[in-house]
Amino acid sequence: MTQTYASAANASGTAAGQSDRSAHIRTLIDVTSIPTAAGCEHRVVGYIRDWVARRPELSLTTDPAGNLVVAFTGACASQPLFITAHMDHPAFVIERIVAPGVVELSFRGGVMDIFFQNAPITIYTRDNRIAHATLTGECNTRSAAGKHYLADVHLDDEPGAVAMKDLNVGDVATWLLDPAEVDAQGVLHTPACDDLAALAAALAAMDDLVAARRGGEQIGDVRLLFTRAEEVGFVGAIAACKHQTMPKGSRIIALENSRAFSESPVGGGPIVRVGDRLSVFTPWLTGACAQRAEEIFGGPSAPVASQRAGSHNSRAWQRKLMAGGACEASVFCTFGYDATCLCLPLGNYHNMPHLAELQAGTYDHAKFGPPRAAREFIHTADYLGLVDLLVALARKLPDGNTAFAARLERMVSELAYLIKEPC
Repeated sequence: MTQTYASAANASGTAAGQSDRSAHIRTLIDVTSIPTAAGCEHRVVGYIRDWVARRPELSLTTDPAGNLVVAFTGACASQPLFITAHMDHPAFVIERIVAPGVVELSFRGGVMDIFFQNAPITIYTRDNRIAHATLTGECNTRSAAGKHYLADVHLDDEPGAVAMKDLNVGDVATWLLDPAEVDAQGVLHTPACDDLAALAAALAAMDDLVAARRGGEQIGDVRLLFTRAEEVGFVGAIAACKHQTMPKGSRIIALENSRAFSESPVGGGPIVRVGDRLSVFTPWLTGACAQRAEEIFGGPSAPVASQRAGSHNSRAWQRKLMAGGACEASVFCTFGYDATCLCLPLGNYHNMPHLAELQAGTYDHAKFGPPRAAREFIHTADYLGLVDLLVALARKLPDGNTAFAARLERMVSELAYLIKEPC
């Protein structure tokens, strides 16, 4: 069962009138349905170009690596706030036309080998027609971007059907997946959340900021950075740092979709990510994001020890390390930027259902059959919460160091009587 976009937005528990929630959900569905792969992000680039072209307040520039920057026209602050997301998702790219009906593809991203055995895939031609194929085995050759596979292409004789001559090196292919839909619980099941759901959140937040500026509100220098080829090694983010696409002194909030766990569930709210498996992010900036989350969501991410769970009335959000993977915030920190990460808890990470069971060796083949890729999923309430947090941070980014220092000074002043006399 599915909902309309409008009813899905209402199911998130968001108050009407804050922003165009149904439009934000439509953006989410549209963007996460775009076929994309590392180095072949052109369809996402085209979507962003068209999106910016309809908003005269915004400008779009491209750096030497093909990363995109969206900014308010004339923005020139010395310390802009960058919100970043990557434009690729684990997928196939045609590397060679082997023979009539046979192609060689690379897979650019991290997925367990067991998902590739005789797997059905969808190939997207340059004119956006589709052809279906089946993987037949791994090739002996591979490239730096990933392993290579052979696939048999299913061709038919119907008028207008895709022929071998229509397939080209560089065409993107994805797992064969159902279209995006929002279920009755407000969960979006879609081909590619990582990282397109975060990219959609950045666009939705910028839309709210554009509307605020049109209403006369003063908005600081907030820019969006959309990077390439993250799934094969942060290639676009590294290039952006080397080219200084972000001026030195920029504050960077990287957006991600991170594998959900029992302690960081889908539907538990957007996550202020403290770090990843590589590093801990800039403490003051992470603290500033958490402080702002407490302000707009109505309290801490979880009840403190002195509270009963039932008395904790804040809107759902989370603060977690999320050490199961790495994200671009670690790259930005390594190059000397103040950076942190906000993320969406993600189900079926990299299109892999039953991942925990497969990793543990407890997958029930008799019950579920051979492992097959499936749509990723996030909760629309988590997504809309992320949009709200980004808008709030754009309006006011607290100085985490200053705020905490002031709190310490206040505590010392109020409680100095306790240590006035030596023990």
